[in-house]
Amino acid sequence: MQEFIAGLPKAELHVHHVGSASPQTVAALAARHEGTSPVPADADKLAEYFTFTDFAHFVQVYLSVVDLIRDAEDVRTLTAGIAADLAGQNVRYAELTVTPWSSVRRGIPAEAFCEAIEDVRVTAARDLGLQLRWVFDIPGEAGLEAAENTLRIALDQRPDGLISFGLGGPEIGVPRPQFKPYFDAARAAGLHSVPHAGETSDAQSMWDAIHELGAERIGHGIRAVQDPELVAYLAEHQIPLEVCPTSNVCTRAVASLAEHPLPQLVAAGVQLSINTDDPPMFSTWLNKEYAVAAELLGLDERGVADLARAAVRQSFASEADKSALLAEIEAYSHAV
Repeated sequence: MQEFIAGLPKAELHVHHVGSASPQTVAALAARHEGTSPVPADADKLAEYFTFTDFAHFVQVYLSVVDLIRDAEDVRTLTAGIAADLAGQNVRYAELTVTPWSSVRRGIPAEAFCEAIEDVRVTAARDLGLQLRWVFDIPGEAGLEAAENTLRIALDQRPDGLISFGLGGPEIGVPRPQFKPYFDAARAAGLHSVPHAGETSDAQSMWDAIHELGAERIGHGIRAVQDPELVAYLAEHQIPLEVCPTSNVCTRAVASLAEHPLPQLVAAGVQLSINTDDPPMFSTWLNKEYAVAAELLGLDERGVADLARAAVRQSFASEADKSALLAEIEAYSHAV
């Protein structure tokens, strides 16, 4: 099964820019800014640094890594490393959640930030066979100033790879409805809506994401199982969830993989994709998450290939790109 998963062409829909930096990349950035950051400059020490007591501690550590991204060259280093890691797992298409305001407020010009990620996007398509697309993400803990500036960067810069508008960070104490005007404007400009909700807060955050933010997909969404009406609504209206099993355990959103609600959601007919969230921080990778899902759901190789197909269909890739990747998955499945 692991060999099958490793060779399977895949799409990933929920993976964060900074959170995807490999230990080697994080250590290199920490060494570049040594003496001004608590992040270890030794890749071997990062596993201990990335051990989280709860979600709040995860956010604190995550932001310390964000602080290592201080100029456009740091952005290129980070993004290029992520592209290589994704391609190495046979990921052909990825929607990478990027939080530009976190870098712009630290002094990187918005134009330079967008130019850096676009340079890597073009190179990844040419050299790695990887299509990268951007989800510009509001860091919710930074409030409405962050929302206004994230929208401004998205609409003023509008890099070619930008397809979606998101909302991340802590959910508790960060109500979804306050961000409605910014999502309305982003959607009016043609961007898709993909907020986080229902990870560490209750099911109401998901209702708010749907009704107030126009969510077309929802990041995480595992707390939907608390509300049977919501589960039925998600299934009926085909609003997919971006599920990240190991992440949910590492941030203590779920007590263990054995208690993860993935099987309940699938049994209820909810559409979903399997993703990593912040893979090196959680000592995981997409191939491993597919293996976790296969075990939780009791899937054979055909079932695992169906997970890959679902991610492609739920993506915002062009119809031509979807058809090409689905054909590649089909050919691989029949060849092994």
